[in-house]
Amino acid sequence: MARTTGIDMAAGVLRAGGLVALPTETVYGLGANAEDPAAVSRIFQVKGRPPAHPLIVHIGDAEPLDDWAEDVPATARLLAERFWPGPLTLVLRRGRRVPLVATGGLETVAVRVPDHPVALALLSAFGGGITAPSANRFGSVSPTTADDVRAELGDAVDFVLDGGPCEVGVESTIVDATGEVPAILRPGGVTREDLEAVLGRPLAVPLASRVRVPGQHPSHYAPRARVVLAEPGQVVAEAELAQQLGNQVGVLLPAAFADAEVKAHAVVLVPGSMAAYARGLYGFLRELDQKGCDLIVASLPAAEGLGLAIANRLHRAAGPRNTM
Repeated sequence: MARTTGIDMAAGVLRAGGLVALPTETVYGLGANAEDPAAVSRIFQVKGRPPAHPLIVHIGDAEPLDDWAEDVPATARLLAERFWPGPLTLVLRRGRRVPLVATGGLETVAVRVPDHPVALALLSAFGGGITAPSANRFGSVSPTTADDVRAELGDAVDFVLDGGPCEVGVESTIVDATGEVPAILRPGGVTREDLEAVLGRPLAVPLASRVRVPGQHPSHYAPRARVVLAEPGQVVAEAELAQQLGNQVGVLLPAAFADAEVKAHAVVLVPGSMAAYARGLYGFLRELDQKGCDLIVASLPAAEGLGLAIANRLHRAAGPRNTM
């Protein structure tokens, strides 16, 4: 009953033009009525997000996709059938229901169906689309719990719908389906290998995209501490050197080095499972911030499976030129 009441209240907030933080399987989103330009504009204001940075429209199932996008190709429908609900976002040609403020002025729109019972219940109760980027300040670490949202945005959010910790922990994979050949614009919760298996063809992961999409700012997903990247075998040595130079160093230590003694301010041993690592990544970064670290040394996992998404987030957190 309490959860049903919360969903009904959240739906009412959305109808009134308010902002709702909602859980998804990836991260918590900051949601607004996708068809209300004023409410969508408030998302940008609360996050401090550049207005040219597009948002994702969340819908309750694939059936109303043609209400939100035009000229949906067969490839996109195939991917939607296989991976929705789930952590896959499709970039398509904008439908008339989507205001340009939600797309950053583009004639393309990013759409997905989240795989979380609370998010789906809210979409059903609301009866429309919800634009929802991650519920944090622009460029900072994405929230994976309701407490993360409250700590980051406070009273700027009208209602926080608590659905527990997020199961995937990194954002959705974004696939550009507007051209003849699909391309992965942002690695995420659906792996490149799974997409290729369904499509029967290799997919590119371009360093730069002709389409602006969420999460591809040069510095993104960043904690307060500066993040630097090192080869796995060099993480311990680089962390200890940085500590000797006067930094308060936090270390994301690979599971293979669990027995190493690291002279650093704080050490987080990351799981060997890429699914567990992805689920905990943003929490690990927040933990090292909370422990007072001013520099985090991290190694990159292999760029395969969910490791590709983790590596993408660490590269963005580090920003340009922060590799040792």
